[in-house]
Amino acid sequence: MLAIIQAAGWPIYSIILASIIALAIIIERLVTLRRSQVLPDGLLAVTVQELKQSGVTSDMLSRLQSNSPLGRVLAAGLKNVKSSREIMKESIEETGRAVAHDLDRFLTTLGTIATATPLLGLLGTVIGMIEMFSAQSGAAGNIGEMAQGIKIALYNTAAGIFVAVIALVFYRHFRATVDSLVVEMEQQAIKLVEVVHGERS
Repeated sequence: MLAIIQAAGWPIYSIILASIIALAIIIERLVTLRRSQVLPDGLLAVTVQELKQSGVTSDMLSRLQSNSPLGRVLAAGLKNVKSSREIMKESIEETGRAVAHDLDRFLTTLGTIATATPLLGLLGTVIGMIEMFSAQSGAAGNIGEMAQGIKIALYNTAAGIFVAVIALVFYRHFRATVDSLVVEMEQQAIKLVEVVHGERS
């Protein structure tokens, strides 16, 4: 592996750096976007039960805000529990946008890596080909040496495509996961509003 990296030349180091960043983002998002972390089971039911028993308390709001992204959204609604349905929904939507932004964290970077690494690989290939033909221009080139040079130059393209495919697969997966989590959060928040305003038991 080290021999391939050395043969591929300096352009491959940018691809290696991009792959390390992509791997770190993938691991962080896999941990952060677990459903149990974002939408804890039974949180809405427990919140509604506590609301009916003792009403909204500062302790309840602080526990919800530190619980999970869903907790933050529910707490935003409960802060305006005595307001109209519209005001309660507006506060939930505002917090929901902030929560959705947090769930999207690093995804733009991952998408950029998926787009840029094939171009970095192509750049490495072009540089390798230029160097190869420059070295061959002074004397009659050996076909074997030229073939070896082409193979080395293509290492960059192969590495760039490999990193891009992995980054793109995880980017699409995380985008779909975030969209699904946000929709479910909205549904649970609407249920809370309906309970508070007597439209749901």
